[in-house]
Amino acid sequence: MHTTTASTATDPTRPRSRDTQGDFLLPPPDPARRVPCRIDPVDLRRLDLLALLTTAGIAPSPGDRAAVARLSELPGDVHAALRRWLEQAYGFCR
Repeated sequence: MHTTTASTATDPTRPRSRDTQGDFLLPPPDPARRVPCRIDPVDLRRLDLLALLTTAGIAPSPGDRAAVARLSELPGDVHAALRRWLEQAYGFCR
C-alpha cells in the first residue's frame, strides 16, 4: 500500500504514483502572485442599484440601462440617498 507523505500531497509539481486515488491537497495561494483587481466605485454602485431594484420587484427594462448607468455615476452620497428612498418606499431592509 502506498502512503502519500505531506510533502507529496502539498507539492503539485511532484509526480503522483499511479496507485494514488482520490483528492490531494493543494498548497495555499501565494499572495504575491495574485492579480491585483479593484472594482470601480461606479460599477459597484451600478450593481448595487440593479440589485436594489430587483429586490424591490422592479425589473429594469432594456432601455433603463442608460439611466442606471447615469445614476451610478453620481457621487456616493447621492447613491446612498437613492438607496434609502427605495428601501423606505418598498419597505425592505438590507
